[in-house]
Amino acid sequence: MDPHQYCQEKAVASGSSFYYSFLFLPAERRKAITALYAFCREVDDVVDECTDLAVARTKLAWWRKEVATIFNGAPQHPVARALADVTARFPLREDLLHQVIDGMQMDLEHNRYRDFDALKVYCHRVAGVVGLLSAEIFGYQDNGTLSYAADLGLAFQLTNIIRDVGEDARRDRIYLPLDELQRFGVTEDDILQSRETAGFRALLEFQIGRALSYYRQAFDALPAIDRRSQRAGIIMAAIYQTLLEEIRRDGSHVLTRRTSLTPVRKLWIAWRTWMSG
Repeated sequence: MDPHQYCQEKAVASGSSFYYSFLFLPAERRKAITALYAFCREVDDVVDECTDLAVARTKLAWWRKEVATIFNGAPQHPVARALADVTARFPLREDLLHQVIDGMQMDLEHNRYRDFDALKVYCHRVAGVVGLLSAEIFGYQDNGTLSYAADLGLAFQLTNIIRDVGEDARRDRIYLPLDELQRFGVTEDDILQSRETAGFRALLEFQIGRALSYYRQAFDALPAIDRRSQRAGIIMAAIYQTLLEEIRRDGSHVLTRRTSLTPVRKLWIAWRTWMSG
């Protein structure tokens, strides 16, 4: 299979909100961002699908070597081959791809985060760095756009964490900072046992407020000159902010259900956002 076709099928199969933001890009940029997304999915799947930590570490080590071949060698995996083609057109940095793997490695070593500073390191590696790589593909003229891209990536990851609290708890993972659980009178066992206390609802509202603040911070940093070129990221933000609104409207029952938007609604948001410029 053609490497880019493999990446396209990977993106479509995921059903991710990100896919809808790619649809309106010019062909070369769409192929490039799809290859980057497929890379993120591949290394994330290592962590999510490998129950044996030793096997997962071995696979991530293999991916580190594969990333090196993207820039100096002959990559084997179709996603790496697609990225090798992308790097000939867009200035993606090898060290940033390694940082994404560093973030996935953290999932093998940590299932709790003591405070937001610790969580922020994780979020930057698995999402903020992806924002920086995406900005290179979308194109920019003002370096201030990089601050926007990193903060937007962090906002996306905070949204994912909020949406997936219950799902992560069933894997014995709690990404909500432990000191904030304590502040709101929530125990780890409350989350692991899906107890939706008044304290938990207040905790989740605090998390939603912080995520929204990072969206605002990101857009405040986006230079006007680059708004048009970064529209794909703006589409992602529109979809994800709508998801946060839906979680609130649904009663924030994230311990027992996973709120999502329909494909038609995502496509409508994407089209509306793209047309608004």
